[in-house]
Amino acid sequence: MQDEMNTASFRFHGALQDFLKKRERDQTISYTFKGAPAVKDAIEAMGVPHPEVDVILLNKKPATLQQAISAGDEVDVFPVDAKYNWPVGYSFSKNHPAPKRFILDVHLGTLAKSMRMLGVKTYYQTDLSDNTIAQLAQEQQLVVLTRDIGLLKQKVITWGYWLRSQHTQEQLEEVIRRFDLWDSFSPFRLCLECNTPVLAVDKECIMEQLPPKTRLYFNEFYQCPSCKRVYWKGSHYDRMQGFIAQLIKNRNG
Repeated sequence: MQDEMNTASFRFHGALQDFLKKRERDQTISYTFKGAPAVKDAIEAMGVPHPEVDVILLNKKPATLQQAISAGDEVDVFPVDAKYNWPVGYSFSKNHPAPKRFILDVHLGTLAKSMRMLGVKTYYQTDLSDNTIAQLAQEQQLVVLTRDIGLLKQKVITWGYWLRSQHTQEQLEEVIRRFDLWDSFSPFRLCLECNTPVLAVDKECIMEQLPPKTRLYFNEFYQCPSCKRVYWKGSHYDRMQGFIAQLIKNRNG
């Protein structure tokens, strides 16, 4: 005898609707299933990756991703959003805060450099498979940033975020706001190429590596002890400082 088909009702709130078909947004969705699937399996079958979820209400009571659903259940699913004031214990992000260390998929090299420029620890390599990214995220307690929804659905990933924008500056702003990185800025702390903390270096020691105009106009330098790349506070540094200042201004209204 085949398992009986059952139905539960799901409603996705806020930014989670980005993952739904247009006709499903702001609507109650009927989900048909056999047996007793976990909430995680149901919401991912409807397109929403589990790391984007912050609160689940199952019949108006808090639930976990692994909790099973039954026929007739009503499930409300919420994203991380400061506008929601949840009772203690409801929010996954507050119960298990995300570390401020990140791993990015292979398509986000420019974002990786921008995050490193801010001083945010960012793991990035051009040759990592999705499975390797997921494994490293689990082993090293890293947040996965990606434009690949399928990557975020990998079971071993605890923290992750799907970047809505395809533009680097907008992506950077998304990450800062989503993971509350306002107090994490430390420009010129990390090598943009290899993520290693840079060290101050005397100009005389790296003179041969400097372009002629840099030798003339700059006196403060930093060097990566790993890849030996040299840095100075040129126009890119000024642009990043301006970007940070504008972000803070926007945040403070």
